[in-house]
Amino acid sequence: MKVHFLKDHLQLNDHLPSGDNFLRQSFEPTDAKLAHALFGQQNRHLRQIERLTGVRTSSKGTTALLEGSGEALVFTTRLLEELCSLLAKGFSLRSPDIEYAERILRMDASAKLADIFLDTVAISSRNKAISPKSLAQKAYLDAMRGNDVVFGIGPAGTGKTYLAMAMAVARLKKKEISRIVLVRPAVEAGEKLGFLPGDITEKVNPYLRPLYDALFDLMGFDRGQALIDQGIIEVAPLAFMRGRTLNDAFVILDEAQNTTAEQMKMFLTRLGFGSRAVITGDVTQIDLPSARISGLVQVMDILSHVDGVKFISFTDMDVVRHPIVQAIVRAYDSHKPAGSVNA
Repeated sequence: MKVHFLKDHLQLNDHLPSGDNFLRQSFEPTDAKLAHALFGQQNRHLRQIERLTGVRTSSKGTTALLEGSGEALVFTTRLLEELCSLLAKGFSLRSPDIEYAERILRMDASAKLADIFLDTVAISSRNKAISPKSLAQKAYLDAMRGNDVVFGIGPAGTGKTYLAMAMAVARLKKKEISRIVLVRPAVEAGEKLGFLPGDITEKVNPYLRPLYDALFDLMGFDRGQALIDQGIIEVAPLAFMRGRTLNDAFVILDEAQNTTAEQMKMFLTRLGFGSRAVITGDVTQIDLPSARISGLVQVMDILSHVDGVKFISFTDMDVVRHPIVQAIVRAYDSHKPAGSVNA
């Protein structure tokens, strides 16, 4: 077990009280290579851990020296143990991974980072392993593996669409499905489609661009375009789904908050034998006219207790884009317009 592995490879000294009400502790991976990878070049990783945890860090040889409050020391030691376990399994530690790891353990101190970070669902065209970086992302992948219909609901930057695309591509490569269908509602945002240049395909393509971007990042442009040309991968506006039955397919509906109640029912009833659907959206970003009910909002009540349907909620803690995105999401969530009244 991992716990035994850590005991075999780590030496933890008892807390030693200091004169300023802080405690001191040393943390020593017995493997020098492991220590170097954990501490980072010129202690870069240790300094990042210090900023995240409030525990003072330094190093002496292959030993990390920690100083802080008892509770903070316990947490920091746990974080170092889990990061060490990851590194020992061949994981290449980067600065964002440390931040994700700290968030995960704040939410669940018993979480095993190796079970999350090493759960590779696909390899991108740039040879990058695609794996979860939060507890919700891990739950999302597990839900896609075990359910016919999965809803991923939460703010931008949480990986909802990208992970769904990665799962679809992985299943296509394993021949578990025969095609991928990527769908998005084409909701007008200030401009009428009729005034835009080109035929209907050219009019709706800008709305589908995020799906193409994710696809080409995972498969490469040439391979992705070839599969689109062959009809194995289809990218289409939601309106094109009416009257169809989709068999042996992985179907992704993106930006589902902009579906009407009727469109959501229409989409969900397109599924045929051997198919699975993933529906993603953010209920705080609805662009429908105020008189229309969002199909995503309504379906949360209708299908919440149906077997084979799973809802996964994401928060700002699951944002895996540039760190500023998480701060922006939090700021908008906490903002109260002038004149608003506290609930």
